[in-house]
Amino acid sequence: METKIAVIGLGYVGLPLARLFATQYSVVGFDINSHRVEDLRKGVDSTLEVETELLKSVLVNDKSQKGLFCTTSVDDIKHCNFYIVTVPTPVDKHNVPDLTPLIKASETVGSVLKKGDIVVYESTVYPGATEDDCVPILEKKSGLKFNKDFFAGYSPERINPGDKEHTVEKIKKVTAGSTPEIGEKIDAIYKSVITGGTYLATSIKVAEAAKVIENSQRDINIAFVNELAKIFCLMGINTQDVLAAAATKWNFLPFKPGLVGGHCIGVDPYYLAQKAQEFGYHTEIILAGRRLNDSMGDYVARQVIKLMIKKSLPIKDAHILILGFTFKENCPDVRNTKVIDVIRTLKDFDLDVEIFDPCANPIEVKHEYGIDIINNAKDLKSPYDAIILAVSHNEFLALDMDSLIKPNGVIYDVKGFLKSTKHTVNSL
Repeated sequence: METKIAVIGLGYVGLPLARLFATQYSVVGFDINSHRVEDLRKGVDSTLEVETELLKSVLVNDKSQKGLFCTTSVDDIKHCNFYIVTVPTPVDKHNVPDLTPLIKASETVGSVLKKGDIVVYESTVYPGATEDDCVPILEKKSGLKFNKDFFAGYSPERINPGDKEHTVEKIKKVTAGSTPEIGEKIDAIYKSVITGGTYLATSIKVAEAAKVIENSQRDINIAFVNELAKIFCLMGINTQDVLAAAATKWNFLPFKPGLVGGHCIGVDPYYLAQKAQEFGYHTEIILAGRRLNDSMGDYVARQVIKLMIKKSLPIKDAHILILGFTFKENCPDVRNTKVIDVIRTLKDFDLDVEIFDPCANPIEVKHEYGIDIINNAKDLKSPYDAIILAVSHNEFLALDMDSLIKPNGVIYDVKGFLKSTKHTVNSL
């Protein structure tokens, strides 16, 4: 039987994957966001993950043809037999996992599921979510029996937003199936387009667990260097200098301090911690790392205020420039950005905060966070009492920091990114 693929969710994960599969298969990309789908049909990807020419090269107007057909209609995925779910898995304001997008996506797929179909989940979840939370929904909506009429799989996403080197086809893909035979089939389909190779895990739960610990491990390592940064600050030692010296050892892990946001590292540990609690285990290291990393926005803001006081700069109504709002460099993604924590603390002290980010969408930022940002350097209202580099966008290297800051102003470089300025640059 010919493999006809449907990718559910065309965001940072789904679109690059759908584009890749479309080079060899008939692929229907489904998303509930009509504006997103309309843009994609024109070859425009607002996430900047897929270049226009590359996207246009696979777009088709007939869903039965090889290539990518984008749609908001559930009817357009009825003929597919290999469904890949790539929707977000966020946490709520209390850091409790929110499976709503995953549940709704499962309901959508379940409504068109047929005998022999395979449903593969890529969304990051806790171990057991695919078979315990999603499969029952598929069964209920379709009326079909799991592992008899239809099958499931899991292949954790490994997309790194903004990374043009480690693209989806170059990264080794973990795969898993609900039966050994289905696992082999799923692995073969991914292997047909993934040049980086695949790894067939022994079970869906193993694949789910492997994914969630990848980001939890990074979170803990960053929390460690963030704690070091706090200690070295008290000692009057430059953290970046310490890390540079330590990195000369062959097996030293080169993690750097900073703000840990985004839809993966800042979220996934909560999924594992929640599941652990269901088994009566209360995580210590995982949540300790989360607490420390979640505190860094407030810490950065207070460090800047301390430096301003030492320079006898007035705090109330001081003019502050924050460079960067997205959760990482050279990427428009503002989901779960921790820069907002810096801003909130500064505003608590009645500082006048201005945010400049050439990558972020001002409309999206206003909608999600209720704040205004500047997109163009020409709109900067210098000079500033303090400048905080929060995100290391390449565009910031072209800024003349000395012309933006007041003679006695404070420059605080969270990322250790700035190279040349006459002023003293303080860093995390």
